[in-house]
Amino acid sequence: MENKLEKIVSLCKRRGYVFPGSEIYGGLANTYDYGPLGVELMRNVNNLWWQNFVSRREDIYGLQSAVIMSRKVWEASGHVESFNEVLLDCRKCQYRTRADHLIEDFFARSGKQIKVEGFLPEAMDKIIDENRINCPNCQKFSWTKGRLFNNLFETHIGIIAGEKNLAYLRGEIAQGMFVNFKAVLDSLSPKLPFGLAQSGIAFRNEITMGNFVFRTLQFNLAEFEYFFNPKKDNWQELFTYWQKEVWRWASEILGLKESHLRWRPHSDEERAHYSKRTEDLDYKFPFGFKELYAVAYRTDFDLRNHMEKSGVDMRYTDRETGEKFVPHVIEPTFGIDRSFLATLCEAYREEKDKDGLRVVLSLDPSISPYKIAVFPLLANKSELVKKARKVYENLKENFRTAWDDIGNIGKRYRRQDEIGTPWCITIDYQTLKDQTVTVRDRDTMKQKRLGSQVLTGYFQKKLT
Repeated sequence: MENKLEKIVSLCKRRGYVFPGSEIYGGLANTYDYGPLGVELMRNVNNLWWQNFVSRREDIYGLQSAVIMSRKVWEASGHVESFNEVLLDCRKCQYRTRADHLIEDFFARSGKQIKVEGFLPEAMDKIIDENRINCPNCQKFSWTKGRLFNNLFETHIGIIAGEKNLAYLRGEIAQGMFVNFKAVLDSLSPKLPFGLAQSGIAFRNEITMGNFVFRTLQFNLAEFEYFFNPKKDNWQELFTYWQKEVWRWASEILGLKESHLRWRPHSDEERAHYSKRTEDLDYKFPFGFKELYAVAYRTDFDLRNHMEKSGVDMRYTDRETGEKFVPHVIEPTFGIDRSFLATLCEAYREEKDKDGLRVVLSLDPSISPYKIAVFPLLANKSELVKKARKVYENLKENFRTAWDDIGNIGKRYRRQDEIGTPWCITIDYQTLKDQTVTVRDRDTMKQKRLGSQVLTGYFQKKLT
């Protein structure tokens, strides 16, 4: 489908999913605000993730750590020193970009998939020069030399300028699990292997314009650190297990097509400073295969560094042997904004019928913003409106339900199809006679009549 991403972006603004950030002031690059429907979809995806990986497991515990942490946390984790990317400027138009994105996008246009993230500036300069990669903004070839910049957002704590202390907004959410590791051991005494999970916002000083919400300055992550004894548990087996669980989440629970998913190992240059092995689960977005999730083996890098820098003992004591050791970690990471975008890309479709073009978001009912929409056949007939309001009030006690009385029935169906509402209920004159309503399915457009008194049970079965 041509311009699929543009169509999704348009739908998101038109139907209240996503708005450009700070739009009334001309916008702010790489920022977006989630509208009334977007925040519902995001919340549903996040809640489903939490249910699957935390609530339904006895070996993973939840956390919610602070967005601003001590600067020493990021120094110990290596982010202050190593969380760097290569920056380029076009001398002609002052367009600024990351060198790895410039190179990878250049080769992607010719059908080649290469990864240069982690390469030194000199190596990227050489690739750009040898291939005469032009500026995507002005089409000129006049780049500055590559130079490193740090992805961490700086901020300051304090109200008096001379006394302010440098701090950072978190560039990942993993460190909250590591710095609270000992507190969890002392309070809950969990037995290895176990995980600590959280979801929330992180910040990266991105300079390359992203593809809609794919790459933004502020983004939502969900991840967990799965701690284990490296002498008892084989890290490769755990790595494979969590790869399978991540794949199952993407394909079976979120409903992404397996043909749109693939694992891609990180090269030595690309792999983060803390990782011994990392593999990305890529999704086929309209702009190509890009990272959706990842699984990384972080060894004992983080706990050992925090133990050395803080002086706090981060060792775990084996209950059977009494041995003290620093656990190792497998880390599955999930981009929630990217999950949001992937579900929209997967669900979006266009089809023609007798009334013209029908745009549909075939979202799984478990994550759709509204489960049901209720219509009175005619908005100016009080008896129909009164009955429809009663049906609506009953259903919204158990389901996220929309009330829609704008336009004729055909327009309401079209609107709810675009929103992704799985079922629409119409209250008509027959309802007043026999208490039955029309239930219309979004995907098949088939309609059936059901008694209004059985609707709650009907939809509960549909949603389980």
